[in-house]
Amino acid sequence: MDIMRKKLITLMGAVAVLLLSFFGYLGFLQLSGNFHEVLAGELYRSNQPSAEQLALYVKQHSIKTVINLRGENDGSTWYKDEVSESKALGVHHVDFAMSAREALSMDKAEALVEIMRSSPKPILIHCRSGSDRTGLASALYLGKIAGVDPETAEKQLSIRYGHLSVPVVSAAYPMDESWERIENSLARM
Repeated sequence: MDIMRKKLITLMGAVAVLLLSFFGYLGFLQLSGNFHEVLAGELYRSNQPSAEQLALYVKQHSIKTVINLRGENDGSTWYKDEVSESKALGVHHVDFAMSAREALSMDKAEALVEIMRSSPKPILIHCRSGSDRTGLASALYLGKIAGVDPETAEKQLSIRYGHLSVPVVSAAYPMDESWERIENSLARM
């Protein structure tokens, strides 16, 4: 019995360490801005940037367009700061409302692709966490605009960026469902 108890305690300790590491990583992504280069000189992704972070990204990567996937939020301080900082920096600002909890329609996917295609580059796309909506938008850019193969593009929707792809468990699983539907029709978009 004593050996079984020790094994159980060891197993529980290992699971606890794994969970702490996993959630620590997700926390690090958010605190660090979850900023990543998707395609050098063309597309970057992040979580909701502060005015200071936005200024830094513009300076370091010559960002010309910010695409806000949270949509227009006139009553929010973060939104006012973002629009104001974009204007002060001479950066084109685009609002595109989408929800991580709802599948993206083909019409909206086509509209987002057209916005990204026609916007001055480099582009910074963001949502609140930079994981789900931003992951789908990055995959769309790579798959439709940059001509990257669908398997590579799909990697933008991964745990590396904080996206959890678990049916029923993940509230943002509609982003994966959207991608699966959209990737089959990339050539027709």
